[in-house]
Amino acid sequence: MNIALPLENEEEGLIQACVRRERWAQQALYETYYSQMMGVCLRYANDEEEALDILHEGFIKVFRHIKKYQPGTSLTAWVRRIMVNTSIDYYRKNMRRRTEDIEQAYDLSATDADAISQCSEREILAAIQELTPAYRAVFNLYVIEGYSHREIAEMMDITESTSRSNLVKARLKLKEMLSA
Repeated sequence: MNIALPLENEEEGLIQACVRRERWAQQALYETYYSQMMGVCLRYANDEEEALDILHEGFIKVFRHIKKYQPGTSLTAWVRRIMVNTSIDYYRKNMRRRTEDIEQAYDLSATDADAISQCSEREILAAIQELTPAYRAVFNLYVIEGYSHREIAEMMDITESTSRSNLVKARLKLKEMLSA
């Protein structure tokens, strides 16, 4: 079935078709955002298979809650937020909470910020995926997504000091892996 939508109303029409649960619209939305959102999920997952699980769970949530999307706001940002939240939910559901001692973080410091400049995107992603789930989640939320330690603490049900500690340790671990 080929359906033509006027260009100015393309996104709105696509969303309305998704609200009506039309398969062609869901497929179009999925195909439009697949690669970009897979990149988001890969940063939180241990491997590509886990990222795909998170991505699919995220799209299920997108389609289930598409009625809540506010027209006029960025659809990309809305879908991305769902993917990040789905990644955090996946982390919470599948991993045991690990509390790190902030005292250990005071002894750690990072002086060289240049280790990453010599690495490819694929090497950096592989290194991020090797981090423990707690370190990886805090690193992604703080460095990539721009959340504060307070917001991260609330999302992950940890203390702010644990968030800070995990970030310091994640950065040191990444530096160690990438400079080897």
